[in-house]
Amino acid sequence: MWVSAFEVASVKVHPAGGGTVGIATSGARFNAYANTLKALVMYAYNLKSYQVADTPALAPLGDIFYGVAARAEDDAAPSTDAFRQMVQSLLAERFRRRAHREMRSVPVCALVQGKNGPRFPERTAGPDAKAHWASNGRNYKGTMPRATMDDVVRAIDFSRVDRPVVDKTGLTGTYQIVMTYTPNNPSNHGAADMEDVSIFAAVEKLGLRLQAENAAIEVLVVDAAEKPSGD
Repeated sequence: MWVSAFEVASVKVHPAGGGTVGIATSGARFNAYANTLKALVMYAYNLKSYQVADTPALAPLGDIFYGVAARAEDDAAPSTDAFRQMVQSLLAERFRRRAHREMRSVPVCALVQGKNGPRFPERTAGPDAKAHWASNGRNYKGTMPRATMDDVVRAIDFSRVDRPVVDKTGLTGTYQIVMTYTPNNPSNHGAADMEDVSIFAAVEKLGLRLQAENAAIEVLVVDAAEKPSGD
């Protein structure tokens, strides 16, 4: 059974400009490179950006990037969930972070059925073939032999729409889905390409639609946070 805290951990302000950005684990070691407090919170609680409320407690630390180097006990490799719990403890100890969860009404993209209904077949039997994603120039193509609407929502999220996506199709089965779209990556910004396919157009080809709505979503609210204490 894993303990909920790192054996040793260092938290330092990351130097401005360049370098590696992200979070990595290897064996017993956890490293975060140039992460904001909000990004660390997102990792610790396995949340997306819109699930962490922007609060006055986060604002003073919002533009500061931190580097974290930590090691679990006994040099054994914790699971991802165990690492997340240890980062939660680290945030509470070093940043004096306090938080609670609550429901809030936020703008979302609701995934609904189009006027003439879905344009993909249901697959209730047969082998459980794995989904396959491939890049083709600026576009991604996903082939999902037995997909649920949750799988479609995850694919839409991956396209980097600017709102959370909520399934309101009422479709509860498994389906054969093929979709191609141009993700909203920085490398795809600038002049449009003739082969570009917006995620909205890709969804419409499936006989579905994305529409703007408000919906109640559980968010994590950071009530208090301070500049981190020393190593």
